[in-house]
Amino acid sequence: MQTKTTIVGLTSFCTYLCTYFFDLTMNNFEQYLAVAAVIWLDGVFGIWAGVKKEGFKTYKALKITKNTFIWLVILTAILMVEKGFAGTAWLSEVIIVPFMILQIISALKNASMAGLIKTKELNNILDRIDKHKGFRE
Repeated sequence: MQTKTTIVGLTSFCTYLCTYFFDLTMNNFEQYLAVAAVIWLDGVFGIWAGVKKEGFKTYKALKITKNTFIWLVILTAILMVEKGFAGTAWLSEVIIVPFMILQIISALKNASMAGLIKTKELNNILDRIDKHKGFRE
């Protein structure tokens, strides 16, 4: 009898956790997809540029998966805090958006290094981001 109670209790707890994380993920799937897409965009362009520069490096390619997992865990923790505490709905935007901007800029640089974007076009894009610094000649 004790074993059945333990198994039922453990199963119920695991079901609760899986349901909670499923609900959290499905209610915020756009954020999860955006984080994964930006990391993979940067990673693929980084691999492309790296192949041209030094050849394919497996450990560098595997960093994409590791970084994706780490940032999705961070996003999950942030969303749990937002859900658990009233008035913290801004938290994911404040933490994740700067990361996303830096990753997109890194993807642009990697695309340029891979030869997919001309350096002049990249400089034009970057100059438009920092208009207060002026434009390159």
